[in-house]
This record gives sequence, structure tokens and C-alpha cells, in this order.
Amino acid sequence: MSSETAFGTRLLAYSARRLAQAVPLVLVVVIINFFLIHAAPGDPVDMLLGGMDTDPEFQAQMRRELGLDQPLWVQLWTYVSNMARLDLGYSFRFRQDVGALIMSRLPASLLLMGTSFVISVSFGILLGVVAAYRAGGLLERLLTGLTLSGYSMPVFWLGQLMLLVFAVGLGWFPIQGMVSLRTTSVGFDRVIDVAHHLALPALTYSVYQLTLIYRLTRVKMRETLSREFVKSARARGLSELRVVFRHAFPNAMLPVVTVMGLHVGHMLAGSVLTETVFAWPGLGRLMYEAIGARDFPLLLGLFTCISVAVIVANVVTDVIYAFIDPRVVYS
Repeated sequence: MSSETAFGTRLLAYSARRLAQAVPLVLVVVIINFFLIHAAPGDPVDMLLGGMDTDPEFQAQMRRELGLDQPLWVQLWTYVSNMARLDLGYSFRFRQDVGALIMSRLPASLLLMGTSFVISVSFGILLGVVAAYRAGGLLERLLTGLTLSGYSMPVFWLGQLMLLVFAVGLGWFPIQGMVSLRTTSVGFDRVIDVAHHLALPALTYSVYQLTLIYRLTRVKMRETLSREFVKSARARGLSELRVVFRHAFPNAMLPVVTVMGLHVGHMLAGSVLTETVFAWPGLGRLMYEAIGARDFPLLLGLFTCISVAVIVANVVTDVIYAFIDPRVVYS
């Protein structure tokens, strides 16, 4: 068996073992989320009835239909049993299967988060490397000041500012949604329409992540560029481009990769504000609507999906580590 095949086998076995170990963790997270959601104030039946004064017998009947008349431990056992069969329950507010509802909103969120992730990682790493190479100069001070300002801005405030300036004031971008109302565009025209709507929320969403990646990349690149092996590479007469990107850059990226993996959960949770401000029809806005309606099954389904995504992202991060750092050995 070749070394490449053996490495791939070990990596696959390690990934499968990590995913198997994550099953109890997901179960614990589901149980904690279940009790936290049910401990929150508000009655789903009252929310569904719009606060109207209705017959108590009718309210009791609705609770029976929704399964809310059962003790909490019975509701928990029912939910976990159904989840084991990939049944996430039935949404109180939307009157449809939670799994189907999440899948219908997932593409919009993946598009927004994927675009924002590419923007933040690309520009965050690039600007961080440039700032580290120009350490102490005017460019580094300017970039650090700008990113510090971006880091300090709340997402909802930045989103409203972007709407006010570029959508309402200048009219360059649409105010809300994913596609134009009453649109009949198809093919490439529809792609352009979606991209036009995507621009502002993606830029807004990427600012915070970009600033974090920039700051970490700048610090780690400055540390790496001052190490002895980089000085030795320069002493051998290697070009600056090769020294920076061949020798310093891979070593500085290890903690950055870790942060990128950890931020998957933050991006999923942080999408609530961005999607609400821009009325983007994704999971974040769905979570906002579920919170307002006290839709317990939908909230639990969303939290479970976020938990699974974070765990999978951590496993993927470990796998990427093996390709970046040859010192990492998976047994």
C-alpha cells in the first residue's frame, strides 16, 4: 500500500470516528436546547391565536393536537425518537414539516454565507499578509484602523447604513429580498438579478469575519516572518514572493484555519440579523420568525442543524490541517 493510500485510509477512519463521537454530543445539545426553549416565556397557542380571548376548551384541544399537553419528558422522548428517524417535527406556524421547511430555506442561506465566507477569507488573508509585510508602515496602520472600525460596527447597524446609502439614497441596489418582485427573468438574467440582491447582504455579512481573519493573519504573519527559518530562506537568495508565500504563509495559516472552522457556527447564528435586515429568505430569517411565533419544533430543528454544522466544520478543519501541516499524523 502506497503512503498516499495509507494516509487517505487513516484520514477517512479518523473522520468517521470523529463523526461517530459527535453523536452523543448532538444528543446532549438537543436536550439542552429542548429545555431552554420550553423554559422561554410565551405560549405557542397564544401566539397562534394572536392573543385573542378564545374558549379554554378550544385552547386545550389545540395543545393536545400540538402535543403540548404532555409532560416535558414525554415531549422530549417523542422528539428524540422522531429525530432518530430524521423526523424533525411539524412547524406550528408554517403548518408544514420542519425538515422540508429548513431545506426550502437552506439554499438561500448557503448562497449568502458561502459568498460572504469567500469574500472575508480572500480579502482578510490578502490584506493581513500585505499588512504584515509592510509592518510599521502607513499602509498597515491604515488597514488596521479600517478593520478595527469594521469590527466595532454592529451587523444590524451596518446593514441599515448600507441600505440607507446604496439602496435608498443612491438607488444602486434593491432594498430587500432575493429576487425582484413579479420577476419573470430566467437563466442568466435571473442569476444577475439574484447577484444584484446578494451584493449588499453579502458585503455586510462579510465585514465582521473579514476583520477577524485580517487581524489574526497579520499577527501570525508578523511572527512567522521574524523566525529563523524565514531569515535562512532569505539568506539563500530566494525571492521575497517565494519566501512569503512558500515558507512563511503556510505556517501562519494554521491558527487561521482553526478560526475559520470555528466561525461556521457564528456565521449560522449571526445570519439572523443580516437576513432580517435585508429580508433575505434564509435560515436566519426563518429562525427570527420561529422565535417570534414560539415555534418549538422549528427552533429545535434549526438549532440541531446548527450544532451538526459546527461539528462537521470542526472535523473538516482537522482534515484540512493534515494537508497544510505535514507534522500532523492521524492514527
